[in-house]
Amino acid sequence: MDLRLVGVLLLIPLLDVMLLVILATQLGAVATVALVVLTALVGLLLVRAEGRHTLRKLESKVGAGEIPTDELLDGGLLLVAGALLLTPGLVTDLVGLVLVLPPTRYPVRVLLKKYVVTPYLDAKAEGMVTGSVYTGGFPGAGETGGGRTVEVDEEDYRFEDAGDRERDPRDAGTSED
Repeated sequence: MDLRLVGVLLLIPLLDVMLLVILATQLGAVATVALVVLTALVGLLLVRAEGRHTLRKLESKVGAGEIPTDELLDGGLLLVAGALLLTPGLVTDLVGLVLVLPPTRYPVRVLLKKYVVTPYLDAKAEGMVTGSVYTGGFPGAGETGGGRTVEVDEEDYRFEDAGDRERDPRDAGTSED
């Protein structure tokens, strides 16, 4: 795993604790706990409403015979948002709210498709998803790959129809109709 990702994942709880300590000293412990509980409840109500809306969209797409890719990604993002909103802390609640609200969830979904889903599917399908399939000869056998390229003109190919040519008397075991 990339160490930058681990650093970001460890930075979020650290920011949460620092913000909670600052708020507890400014507002008091009871007000800070009430604020954390309130943001979690409001966030979970939003997750529930958006989950129902996404489920209706998913069912309508499946009923129409379409593939519900956006709806499945939205469902996954809503699951992550619910987990973040249940985690005590204001930074995780803010990230959860970003994933719940449709105007902010759309760019996250687009980035997720571009940088996670498409490369994964492309690696599994050997380039068929993005169309970057190598179709000519052997990969790396060109000028840059150390091999040599052979040019073939149309004159080098000769196509004959079996019915157009005369029978060769050397063909043994054939009978003429």
